[in-house]
Amino acid sequence: MTELLSSAAPAIQWYPGHIAKAERSLTDNLAKVDLVIEVRDARIPTATGHPRLQRWISGKQHLLVLNRRDMIPVAAREAWDAWFRAQGQTPWWSDAKAGTGVKQLQQAAIRAGDALNERRRSRGMRPRPVRALMLGFPNVGKSALINRLVRQKVVDSARRAGVTRSLRWVRLGQDLDLLDAPGVLPPRLDDQLAALRLALCDDIGQAAYDGEAVAMAFVQMLAGLEAAAASGVKPGLLESRYGVPVQALDQSSALERGPAADHSIAKAQGSVQAVQNPGELSAGAASLGGVPAALRPDADGWLRAAAERHTSGDTARMAQRFLDDFRRGMLGPLVLELP
Repeated sequence: MTELLSSAAPAIQWYPGHIAKAERSLTDNLAKVDLVIEVRDARIPTATGHPRLQRWISGKQHLLVLNRRDMIPVAAREAWDAWFRAQGQTPWWSDAKAGTGVKQLQQAAIRAGDALNERRRSRGMRPRPVRALMLGFPNVGKSALINRLVRQKVVDSARRAGVTRSLRWVRLGQDLDLLDAPGVLPPRLDDQLAALRLALCDDIGQAAYDGEAVAMAFVQMLAGLEAAAASGVKPGLLESRYGVPVQALDQSSALERGPAADHSIAKAQGSVQAVQNPGELSAGAASLGGVPAALRPDADGWLRAAAERHTSGDTARMAQRFLDDFRRGMLGPLVLELP
């Protein structure tokens, strides 16, 4: 069962004008492509799946790429690989930064083109390069993947959302033409747990959320993920990294802290929907809220203590450091979703 813990904080929402414009242009160009190469973030495979994907594919061939395979544990990759294959979908795992898996993806795209041209020949038509669309949420690594496929920097790439802002065609040899599209988000992020995961992985812009609130929600999420070994979250992870243990939240003392602390906790809780059924953890759906209330971590207290130790008491700076450490892989290979 899911429920919203608090409505004190605004929901995480991000739908800038350039994405809306790009989506309209994308719709106009879909008729020109034969193959959709969908790129997702391996740390959050379902949160980076667009709800309109099936409408966009509309009978076209589809390749699913899970990028940043280097940032998740092997056990998580194996679990997701088996899950996708059970759904009838072959996942292609890549690390666009290092180039891992790129050659295999290119070969799969060329094979798709061969099948297309075989059908064209059977109808008396001349073969031509396959036209592929590279599609995915912002900052999942589409541009880096294209640069690897071309073996040179042909599109701008950076680990932040919103770098690609318009559609453009890229020629990948004689067999493949690729349409690079900006990241596309749903008009509304109604699932706030998915929105939190997108914020944590930097797949939506920072203007969409409060960094301290997201950092505190992340402390709670990590506590829940400890119950799933495949997540990669080791007990005591934050204490070993920052020298500050995470204490269990004392509900009575939290209420005694005063309005400022209450508002801070509410902001962290109000940014997400919490999964309250601890049994879901054993089923592999480890997420925020899977910790019994009596053991819920004191995220506000941990952030304040870590800030005193590392950032001269500046909780905003500490929150940003904490999030950046995760995004750069400094907390080790972690996955935020399990099948």
